[in-house]
Amino acid sequence: MEQFSFPFLHTTRTQLPQDIQDLIAAADKATADAYAPYSNFRVGAGLLLTNGQVRTGSNHEVASYPAGICAERAVVSTVNPLDKAQQVKAIAVTYRTATNEGDPLSPCGICRQTILETQLAQESVIAIYMSCPDGRVIYVEDASSLLPFYFSAKQLPGN
Repeated sequence: MEQFSFPFLHTTRTQLPQDIQDLIAAADKATADAYAPYSNFRVGAGLLLTNGQVRTGSNHEVASYPAGICAERAVVSTVNPLDKAQQVKAIAVTYRTATNEGDPLSPCGICRQTILETQLAQESVIAIYMSCPDGRVIYVEDASSLLPFYFSAKQLPGN
């Protein structure tokens, strides 16, 4: 049996480059815009574009749970992955709860697929910084690390 492994780094916000610290801070600020009346789990995400621009998004719940949107998909939907002038360099994800206790937050499966497809379309890697309120961060340098056996257009008929 083969084994799968990927590189990742456990660190703290203060040990990261300033632009990434600013990205995580923007994601953290975006948690204030979350609409989470049912779970009270407020998620913020930030995108760092290759031109230096930062965009943010937050989660939005609705009573029909599957109809809500995660912070990561909310912010990724603000870019066109085919526009080479606004490629995504990195995404940061963080959260707030009543206790602010817990480990760094990893994107859900749908968000992983969305981030990965953006990476595939733009033909350049997207780094992912998963953070928690106490400042711990898990970093992966390539979105495919979080979804190694991903589904893509290659599996669709006619491709």
